[in-house]
Amino acid sequence: MITKPAQLLALVDQAKSADAIALDTEFFWEHTYYPRLGLIQLAISGDECHLIDPLALDDLRPVGELLAHPGLVKIFHDAGQDLAILQRATGATAQNVFDTRLAAGFASLPSTLSLAVLVRELLGTDLIKTETRSDWLHRPLSAEQLAYADNDVRYLHALRLSILRRITKPQVKAWLYEELALYNDPRSYISDGSSRYQRLRAALSLPPAGAAILKRLFIWREETARASDKPRGHIIPDAGLLAIAHRPPEGIAELYSLGLSNQAITRHGGAIIALCAETSGIPEETAAPVEKPWRLSASEKESYRRLRDMIRLKSEMLGIDPGLIGNSDELRAVARFLLADGAFPAASLRQLSGWRMTFLKDFHPGRA
Repeated sequence: MITKPAQLLALVDQAKSADAIALDTEFFWEHTYYPRLGLIQLAISGDECHLIDPLALDDLRPVGELLAHPGLVKIFHDAGQDLAILQRATGATAQNVFDTRLAAGFASLPSTLSLAVLVRELLGTDLIKTETRSDWLHRPLSAEQLAYADNDVRYLHALRLSILRRITKPQVKAWLYEELALYNDPRSYISDGSSRYQRLRAALSLPPAGAAILKRLFIWREETARASDKPRGHIIPDAGLLAIAHRPPEGIAELYSLGLSNQAITRHGGAIIALCAETSGIPEETAAPVEKPWRLSASEKESYRRLRDMIRLKSEMLGIDPGLIGNSDELRAVARFLLADGAFPAASLRQLSGWRMTFLKDFHPGRA
């Protein structure tokens, strides 16, 4: 276990001379906004795995040097959460990331396989995953935890090579690296929970003024949770924010009838009342409503059906997981856009740029 700064610096110097390193994290996430980092695993090869103890080290910036090194491949499995945790711990943004889970989707495999399933499928080895729910903040770690942690990085080098060997078409390999390059931007894996209100079915019935209050409430809660390092629901749960937006209170006393806890009212009642008063002054015509789901017309449904069929057939031919092209909502939006003569706003559709646009050009060459 790496517990001293000198040990960490020596390991980082050694890792910098490698072509690729494998990384993983173990963490504990209860009652906080941010996960608590409990362990960093780093494998220089399948035979050389190191465990870094972030509880014993005050400065993890040397690990950040590895993450930010553009010439060093960093191999993860399902990289997003690990990258977000490591960025906060080290202050560095990772570059040149290889995600074996994502990459499998370009190698005639599903892009959603767990590490254990992928290792068994490609390497014929069974991983024991009994320590997934362990307390990684407890010291000393058990022998079982240490073995589990080692195995989470031990096979990543071999997985990367096996996956790349399976991708025989240069175009598909280029698409893979284009998709992996998105990890160079932390916006691809660090989400902002302030927009979660758009996914709440109960928000659809709000008038524009109520929707404006709900949006402000979610932004306020996100900022409050982040600043206090408390889970969003520990500030005020979604149901409480919805109740406030449906019946905006003018005074503290009204909050008690909306199902909020006494503690939440004591701590945040004043801020909520002020926010509601401020937002209620916005002209209704300028308040953005919650986006309501739309239904496809008969012609759009046919376009959607043909689009799905083309994606399925072309994906099978190229060895790509069709789920990588887009989810059902995205593909419905693409089908609608292709029949809308540009009238349908599509700026946010990732299918209309990059490798996905190239993939879809056979479906509608005049538009994609």
